Amino acid sequence: MPERLPEPVVDAHTHLDACGAETAADVAVMLDRAEAAGVTRVVTVADDLAAARWAATAAGWDDRLYAAVAIHPTRTSDFDDSARAEIEELVAGERVVAVGETGLDYYWDYAPPEAQQEAFRWHIDLAKRVGKPLMIHDRDAHEDVLRILAEEGAPERVIFHCFSGDADVARRCVDAGYVLSFAGPVTFRNARPLREAAQLVPRDQLLVETDAPFLTPHPYRGRPNEPYCAAYTLRDLAELREEDSRSLAVAVNATAERIFRLPSVTPSTTECDN
Repeated sequence: MPERLPEPVVDAHTHLDACGAETAADVAVMLDRAEAAGVTRVVTVADDLAAARWAATAAGWDDRLYAAVAIHPTRTSDFDDSARAEIEELVAGERVVAVGETGLDYYWDYAPPEAQQEAFRWHIDLAKRVGKPLMIHDRDAHEDVLRILAEEGAPERVIFHCFSGDADVARRCVDAGYVLSFAGPVTFRNARPLREAAQLVPRDQLLVETDAPFLTPHPYRGRPNEPYCAAYTLRDLAELREEDSRSLAVAVNATAERIFRLPSVTPSTTECDN
């Protein structure tokens, strides 16, 4: 377990079901571990209908848990009217705080680009209709993601989950008002373009996440990931950006509260921690 963060933060994107959680008791155990590290709230994210049903239900089991629902771009080959209707129903849930994850993935060959783009446009429209943030999966598809957002007109709140672009892409996203969420790879010492991107993002457009069980941060790269590991990423980002971890945690938490419209947590007033 990492040392507890000096201020609480939100894990903006994880997959508790993929981490092995099935029951309310399983969720409580994982969230207890996260809270012990200072990660006091978690957004669990769906990638298919089964995961969306589970996430929307699980978010009602624990006050520390919220959900995001959508169909992952790699699963859009058979994204039919029935699936669309169910996602629309689930996203209306009070504890569902985002439409996601959606977007484009040109790395895997599971769904043709045309199907992914059609589904992405539909999710953009859904986010605007329900007034919830759009959580984007963008893998090897930066230009098409940015183009489609511009063509469709982006929702008021857009999150690039597990941001993977370089400094140029980051600047374009920042200029457009998008929020960039950084996961474990930003801590990898060989990820120079990504680390350069993380240095230029304003605090009010910055989130941290785990994308657990994937992408465990340094120094435990390659091992199973859980929401508590967001503490490692936050501290590494603070060092990279030459900021103290307390003030960065306060800023990142405030961004999460604003973007997801979560209840506000008042920061402590104790001395800053480096």
